[in-house]
Amino acid sequence: MAKKTYRSMDDFASACGVSRPTLSKYFDDPTLIKDVTRKRIEAALKKSNFEPNLFARHLNRKRTKNIGIIVPTMSDPFYVQVVSLIELKLRAKGFWPVQLSSHTRPELEEEAVRTLLSLKVAGVIVAPLGSGSRRSALERLTDAIPVVCFDNPASADLPFVGNDNSQSVAEIVQYLCRSGEPPIFLDVPHLTENAGERQDSYRAAMIKEGHSPLVIDCDAPPSWEFERLGYEQMRRILAKNGLPGKTLLCANDRFAFGAMAAAFASGLKIGRTETCDVRIAGHDDHPLSRYACPSLTTMAQNASEIAANAVELLLGGIEDREADRKVAVNKVILEATLVMRDSA
Repeated sequence: MAKKTYRSMDDFASACGVSRPTLSKYFDDPTLIKDVTRKRIEAALKKSNFEPNLFARHLNRKRTKNIGIIVPTMSDPFYVQVVSLIELKLRAKGFWPVQLSSHTRPELEEEAVRTLLSLKVAGVIVAPLGSGSRRSALERLTDAIPVVCFDNPASADLPFVGNDNSQSVAEIVQYLCRSGEPPIFLDVPHLTENAGERQDSYRAAMIKEGHSPLVIDCDAPPSWEFERLGYEQMRRILAKNGLPGKTLLCANDRFAFGAMAAAFASGLKIGRTETCDVRIAGHDDHPLSRYACPSLTTMAQNASEIAANAVELLLGGIEDREADRKVAVNKVILEATLVMRDSA
């Protein structure tokens, strides 16, 4: 038997024998209406193919149930991992995530801001580009709605969830010093504050361990293509004077992947045994780190807690703004966990 078709919410409300506001309340939260009314609506739904246009309904409200998410790139599995967790937590709270990527380009980050404002999202969770961000675009966003940053703080005046780089880099430096030759630090372009914090932490940890820090800056134009940069940097080092030591700590896992590939291509054996030529470690616990060859020793960022805290801070900010309260500028800094694998 063919199911009935209804062209609008008004038509379906009439068929159910309820008012349009009651039907809207049902789609917002079925527990808000009487059991007998809810059962009447649900019986009608089973006999029809009616599906409300929730997105359009949200746009007609002063405040929608849509939440924007902006990240530099969706080709990085770390961002994919965190955004997936954020999405699930927002859905569980009754919100609709709207995901956009700036593709590491300032003009597209600015365009993403305009798009989310036009959609009247209730708030935004953003991983800013950092030094490449256009300050005016983010200021326009924060003037209009609650914003929470993760991975990289856009401003001291915004709520932020991120990694404790001082703790994480110090811990892996201590491990590498205890287990073998002290590490040399292979840096990445300072596109975000994370890069500077990690280098500073490396220097402090090495001095504390009684060793002289040795930082090799990335001598290529700034880029988010960290694997390529790591590969090319390692090739240049090996071609010029060779490695200045047998232990390398890379500023992030993606750079480490490139360095490992270049070392392998040059005939070097990577690993922590005495027969190996070089130890290589990274930072972040990129989702592919455990599947590298050899598997990569690294510091694991707490992706689940980053997502949970970002959502909690944002929804709290939305409630504060609705109640005309001052939005608290909370910062959640999370410790990372050492993951010892075969590379170092």
